[in-house]
Amino acid sequence: MSKRQALIEKYAGDLRNKCKVEPDMALLTKVTIGCGPAIYDADAETVAASQESELETVKRNFMIKKLGLKDGPELSEALSAVIDIYGKSERNKYRAVIYYLLVKHFGKEAVYA
Repeated sequence: MSKRQALIEKYAGDLRNKCKVEPDMALLTKVTIGCGPAIYDADAETVAASQESELETVKRNFMIKKLGLKDGPELSEALSAVIDIYGKSERNKYRAVIYYLLVKHFGKEAVYA
């Protein structure tokens, strides 16, 4: 099993066990690939949900640029909802899982088609 495939399995486990969501493995794979080399870096692989600057980066670089969403309060609300689903007390919030949940939240699966 490749390192990327092992990470995808780890993210799928988080979706099932921590988020109580059955993942669409094809979409999760595409979202993970879309994260690029960040998934191999221990710091970049996770989202620091308690840091406002990190959340702004997710909004700007992923939600607005990648998903094509318009900036507004609904982006912060969606990000907060996704973090709640993941669990605020969960120490490691993987970027690919957060992104996957945001794609599903906004129904933007076509971005990865």
